[in-house]
Amino acid sequence: MPHTSDASIAPPPGDPNYLVGLDLRGRKVVVVGGGTVAQRRLGLLVASGADVHVVSKTVTPAVEGMATAGQVTVELRPYAEGDLADAWYAMACTDEPETNAAVVAEATANRIFCVRADIARDGTAVTPATARYDGLTLGVLAGGAHRRSAAVRNGLLEALQSGAVTDDSEPMTPGVALVGGGPGDPDLITVRGRRLLARADLVVADRLAPPELLAELGPHVEVIDAAKIPYGRSMAQEAINLALIEGAKAGKFVVRLKGGDPYVFGRGYEELEALTAEGIPVTVVPGITSPISVPSAAGIPVTHRGVTHEFVVVSGHVAPDHPDSLVDWNALAKLRGTLVLMMAVERIDKFAAALLAGGKPADTPAVVIQEGTLRTQRVVRADLATVAETVKAEGIRPPAIIVVGPTAGFTLDQVAYPG
Repeated sequence: MPHTSDASIAPPPGDPNYLVGLDLRGRKVVVVGGGTVAQRRLGLLVASGADVHVVSKTVTPAVEGMATAGQVTVELRPYAEGDLADAWYAMACTDEPETNAAVVAEATANRIFCVRADIARDGTAVTPATARYDGLTLGVLAGGAHRRSAAVRNGLLEALQSGAVTDDSEPMTPGVALVGGGPGDPDLITVRGRRLLARADLVVADRLAPPELLAELGPHVEVIDAAKIPYGRSMAQEAINLALIEGAKAGKFVVRLKGGDPYVFGRGYEELEALTAEGIPVTVVPGITSPISVPSAAGIPVTHRGVTHEFVVVSGHVAPDHPDSLVDWNALAKLRGTLVLMMAVERIDKFAAALLAGGKPADTPAVVIQEGTLRTQRVVRADLATVAETVKAEGIRPPAIIVVGPTAGFTLDQVAYPG
């Protein structure tokens, strides 16, 4: 036999652990301990499809909830020799070092890999800092330096989410994604929306879509500004539909980037109908909608316990007396909750008059938020009787959200926006 020196089998410098993916579907995993340490690990085990058994004297409410939901099995008792029988994998997560050592000893004797949460090097397995992204599973080990592995994991995930690092191993299937870009701050687009935007060949963007997101696109990406498509509103929508259809049929992955959410006064469903009629696959990515997020950014909740049990979002693109109006303004005037008006700045005098005529008190608080979530955000306070005059005097212009109701009078507005 050839001679094998000790040096040839010495562990490599750095972390000596061998990173591997385990298929735990339907296989028994035993977790000893039911505190917060175990709680953090149970979610991924459940998501992996493992048959999870928890043995612990006590468990947290979250672990108890998992048991009630049938996600894990819990035995409320101390650990005992033999608890790892038939297990494929084990975790020692108690706050008792002697118990954790006993779990590792039983696991080792039965050739079961075991994580020891309190002293990682004394276990036979180490849990990596993990994340899942678009069919990938990321795992980072740092020799037990958990903060370091978590920091690197977070950096990799953020890079993938932002498009700074892309997985272009497979081209996107031709089709269209209707993506909600959020209320204005580019950081408020969803993770999925940003990921799909980073892989687009063609982007058709609304004027309210965060422009900073377009600046992140590669030079090969064609951008169509939907606000500059000619003709009137209805003809413009037909032209937008045609641009999406033609782009997809040309073999491109097209992103229709909208402000807010595609289905909240965004004509997203009209585009969906046009695309599906042509047999084009469509993905809809919800967005953070402005009638909720913009008041939030100004320190105004649309609901609050004991104050309001409902909120209503109304489009202000037509006046109350317009024949195309579908809104019952008298009914809105009788509501005790929060009323959020979108696209209402130019006609706020008519909306306020309709609410007053319907019986809503003149001193009902009203707040106008212009360019919400952006650095240029402005918050102007008034009441229903004076809101129209205030909008004019302050020179408020679209885009702006108008909130009417009790919560509009809240003044605890020390929030992180604009910024």
